[in-house]
Formats: sequence, structure tokens, C-alpha cells
Amino acid sequence: MIGHPRVHLRLTDSTNERARTLAGAGAPHGTLVTADEQQAGRGRQGRIWTAPPKSAVLMSVVLRELSESHALLPFAAALAVCEACECEASSPTCAIKWPNDVQINGKKLAGILIEGRPQEGWAVLGIGLNVFLDTDDFPPELRESATSLLIEYAAPEVEVMVDAVVDHLEAWIDVPAEEILAAWRSRDALRGRTVRWASGSQEGVAAGVDDSGALVVDTAEGRVTLDAGEVHLSAGPSDASR
Repeated sequence: MIGHPRVHLRLTDSTNERARTLAGAGAPHGTLVTADEQQAGRGRQGRIWTAPPKSAVLMSVVLRELSESHALLPFAAALAVCEACECEASSPTCAIKWPNDVQINGKKLAGILIEGRPQEGWAVLGIGLNVFLDTDDFPPELRESATSLLIEYAAPEVEVMVDAVVDHLEAWIDVPAEEILAAWRSRDALRGRTVRWASGSQEGVAAGVDDSGALVVDTAEGRVTLDAGEVHLSAGPSDASR
């Protein structure tokens, strides 16, 4: 069962770091690490994830013996966060910006970071979800692109959201790949939008994801697929308001 055992920390460097240490020491599947505050929280591609104390869901889960759909774990986690927000916070419908940024009204609400050692049979799934942050709590450079449940609609207690995310993650984690893909595609925030990658030197129109979870893009030269670990996406000129 995901969420048991649980380690809660008032202050830590990163819940993913703590969970990785526990996983390396043999912590069982489902071990949950949460924190009130992180000093070195991070997202994909080394980005910093910051939040005032007790204002966000900061959690990491140790996962073992993953099913054949484990390659879509980032998609399943994003779906779990979407459903948790819609059910517990009565939030507007959430969308997902490939591969796993959860958005409301085009602004980032939550992020997901997966790390692990496949050769040792484990992965760590980290989730950061903005709950009680107000606009002034974000760095100036993020105030136009980031949001929270408090800003958008309503903010339950952080602990309520932790429980909700855990429950929905439990429900999604072993769902067949085709069901995960279908649900994710229904929330695709990029489809039909201009995207750029390779430091902005290439661009095309997002055309969904293939069965492996790679982003499909139509370019002037033809259709290409992009891997989340190899590219950085930014909005094209027609999407400057995103």
C-alpha cells in the first residue's frame, strides 16, 4: 500500500533525496516521505522548487516491482494529481503539459520528478503541489506562469491533499497503459500548440503523444517524436501568453 510506512520531516533538503536514501537501504514499496519545508527541492532538468513552510504538498514515494506500464509512471502520477485537485479542492479541470506538469488555466500547479536505479529494482516518485501559496509567495519570474489551489479556487489542508494524492496514485499506478494514455490525452495541454526545442532552434505543432509517451510534433520537414529527457520545451510565438 502506498503511504505506509511514512516519514514526515519538518525540514529537509529534498524529499526525493530522503526517499532515495531509504530506497537504497531497502525501504519497502510504498514508503512515503513528506515534509513541511524543503531547502533544496528540485524539479525536472535541475530546476529549483520552492515553497513557504506548510504551503505545499512535498512528497516522495518509493516504488518497487512496477508493472509493465511503469514507463508511463509520470503520466499516471500527473493524472492522480489532477483527480486529487478536482475531487478535494473542487478545482477547475486540470490539464497536463507534457510530460507531467499539472496546470490550471494555463499555469503550473504541480510538478513531478522521477528518479531511481532500475538495476536495483526501485524508483522514487516526487510530487510538488502548490496549495496555500499566494501570488507574492512565488519568485517574480514565476508569478505569470505558476499558481496554487488557493489562487485558483479553494485550498484544503495540505494533509488532506497528501491523502488525496496518495489515494489516487494508488488507483492509477497499475492501470493498463492504454487506459493511462487515453486519460492523459484527454488532458493534453499542448496538442495543437506551437512548441520549440533544441534551445529554440526548432519548432512545430504538438500533435499528441505516441504509445511510449513521447511527444509527437508536426514540423515543416515532417513528423518527429521528442523524448522528455532530451528536450526543453517553450511556447512558440503564437503561444506567448501561455
